[in-house]
Amino acid sequence: MSTAPIFVVCRNSPEVTALLGTNPTRLFPFGQAPQDVVKPYAVWQVIGGSPENYLAGRPDTDAFTLQVDVYADSGSTASAVGDAIRHAIELDAYTTNYNGDDRDKETGNYRHSFDIDWLVTR
Repeated sequence: MSTAPIFVVCRNSPEVTALLGTNPTRLFPFGQAPQDVVKPYAVWQVIGGSPENYLAGRPDTDAFTLQVDVYADSGSTASAVGDAIRHAIELDAYTTNYNGDDRDKETGNYRHSFDIDWLVTR
């Protein structure tokens, strides 16, 4: 199974890399952010999807729904990173849901969350 090219698109965006860096670009698959990673950073995960099925042959496209969570020391920084990611991907994918903002009680990190639908040609 392929997946949505969120990392590649964001890594190629000067607006995203200005906020998330280039070595590394701090956009990680869910559960793979290093311990004590520099903030801000973002994680993404596939939360749904399906192939575009046809009666006359194999699917040629997969639809993915991704959840993106941005973590930062301030709410304004978390929102700015989210805005940059959405701007970077919006010519290739669609933002479909804003999941709200909150603050982690243990770490004090601010979190900004949203969902993206992405169609990926096989």
